[in-house]
Amino acid sequence: MKYVIIGASAAGINGAENLRALDKNAEITLISKDTEIYSRCILHHYIGNMRDVEGINFVDKDFFQKNNINWMKGREVTSLDEVNKTITLDNNEVVAYDKVLIASGSRPFFPPIENINGKTNVVGLKSLDDCNTILELSKTSKNIVVVGAGLIGMDAVVGLLHNENVNAKISLIEMADRLLPLQLDKEASLAYEAKMIEHGVDLHFTSKVTGLDVNPENDSLINGLYFETTREDRTDIEHIPADLVIVCAGVRPNIQFLENTSINTDRLGLLFNPKGETNVKDVYGAGDVSGRGTIWSVAVKEGIAATSNMAGVERDMDDFFYAKSTMNFFDIPTLSLGCHSAFDKIEGLTIESIRERNGVYKKIAHKDGHIYGAIVQGDLAYTGVLAQLIRLYIDISKIKKSIFNIDYSDFFNIDAEQQFEYKD
Repeated sequence: MKYVIIGASAAGINGAENLRALDKNAEITLISKDTEIYSRCILHHYIGNMRDVEGINFVDKDFFQKNNINWMKGREVTSLDEVNKTITLDNNEVVAYDKVLIASGSRPFFPPIENINGKTNVVGLKSLDDCNTILELSKTSKNIVVVGAGLIGMDAVVGLLHNENVNAKISLIEMADRLLPLQLDKEASLAYEAKMIEHGVDLHFTSKVTGLDVNPENDSLINGLYFETTREDRTDIEHIPADLVIVCAGVRPNIQFLENTSINTDRLGLLFNPKGETNVKDVYGAGDVSGRGTIWSVAVKEGIAATSNMAGVERDMDDFFYAKSTMNFFDIPTLSLGCHSAFDKIEGLTIESIRERNGVYKKIAHKDGHIYGAIVQGDLAYTGVLAQLIRLYIDISKIKKSIFNIDYSDFFNIDAEQQFEYKD
């Protein structure tokens, strides 16, 4: 059996390891544009000089040798032929497969601003190559602008602030009215906002980049950005100087090589079921290539589920709780469950919040006895039970106590192995 895996991140690497465990004699090939294995979740540690390449690696040094996996690194897939079961690479090499896992992940999305593509000092942040470009350009930059205040944008800013070799003015432009608009409400984002301001970061909310200030002597460079800021009574066009622009305005799935295939995709990305199966036999998918905002832990589980079915071991991916983010910027731990920017669209949703001692903030959104989401900041001890209540869709309406005091004993029993077990 010839297995091919496209992509060397959470889904691909864990899928490859699982395949070897299930099939000792198969031929396993992993193809990746990357030449290093690294966790994209901690790229800000690399930007901040807190870790080197080895420090962000999440596999053993002998991973490929130990698992007898042929790693074709530094190679990009340009096309896939599902009829003849072949994959063509950017060097025109053709790789045959019996079964293939598409775990090619995503790439930065650049907003539709005229002439933004191809500018040498405008870069996204999704790969180690992006980080190296940022580190090189930041050495001589006096003004750095980060576009987008989501998790990747926050990673960029925090990484730059930690890097002693960066002596630039850092600015952040965000279309929403706060940092991390998908994960946090205004109250929780204020804690990070205060730290940003304390570190000298200029924050521009309700703002959108509208154009580039192109260097008149070299049109491959920009000198700054034009952006509009919407206030209560007016909209202003402003200019900000920039030697380096880091675009963190979202991602798009790496599915370009599927354009001439019959493999189903939609406007978000690759389509696959809980077994990792696509609509085409022997073609599977896992991870961020779905475009559904897959978090690391879910990508790992998807990769394992898909490769289990590839090897003939039936397994479903039963944890599709994507909207979960844990962060710890400026030593302020925060857990977000659910998409908080969408809560105002849910009719009848009740939102309760409480501010406790030592800066601890808790917010829970619920409806008809079920919790839809939560934010816990400052002390994450309460988050375990909240995650279980949401994941298992447990009805809390019968509990006659504060929603902030619910604990495991209200719903769970200890089983024979001393683990919490839910019983309705």
